[in-house]
Amino acid sequence: MMNLHETDPEFMERFEQFAYKEVVNEEGQQLPEDTRYMAILATLIGCQSVEPYRMILPKALEAGLTPVMVKEIVYQSVDYLGIGRILPFLTVTNEIFAEQGITLPLEGQATTTMEDRLEKGVQAQADIFGDGMKEAWKKGHINRWLAANCFGDYYTRTGLSLAQREMITFCFLAAQGGCEPQLTAHAKGNMNLGNDRDFLIRVISQCLPYIGYPRSLNAVACVNKAAEGND
Repeated sequence: MMNLHETDPEFMERFEQFAYKEVVNEEGQQLPEDTRYMAILATLIGCQSVEPYRMILPKALEAGLTPVMVKEIVYQSVDYLGIGRILPFLTVTNEIFAEQGITLPLEGQATTTMEDRLEKGVQAQADIFGDGMKEAWKKGHINRWLAANCFGDYYTRTGLSLAQREMITFCFLAAQGGCEPQLTAHAKGNMNLGNDRDFLIRVISQCLPYIGYPRSLNAVACVNKAAEGND
């Protein structure tokens, strides 16, 4: 890979000063290192940044993310980006794990079967968004798939808490843009699980260098809208 410090020294000086020092150390906007890297990995997947993901993943592991946590982030992203966009990230993850001597496959994290995935997925939706979601799966086959596949197959897995899963979903949506209705809904879901407005603004702040100002400001607007509904 070309050394940008040699070809673009002025740019790298300003970018690294902002992304790795100013943003990380901004008073009132800091996050625990493992949480920050969890959000950044989800954000990089959301905005399709394969090479930055490759560079950041080893640092995330050093910061305390376990291989299981990383895989769960990648697995859950398929519901929000589709296999066509997440497969390169799964491949890179496996390559980095191999380089670090991490044995694959990892221990399974599934808690549902094909027989109870819908039931448990509906319950996960209700735990996040309220009991009103218990009938939502009946509105059509895509709603049923959403409950059984997205929530039943992935949200019910161990390795990440429900609040952590809602945070990474927020990052997937904010980073890809064009999903503001869903982003507002998941901002509310985050708040229902204890990831309050202040926390979500911190997440957006730490991810801003990777997605830029327009999508970050859109995310802030969605958080504020969700917060109004929760007051």
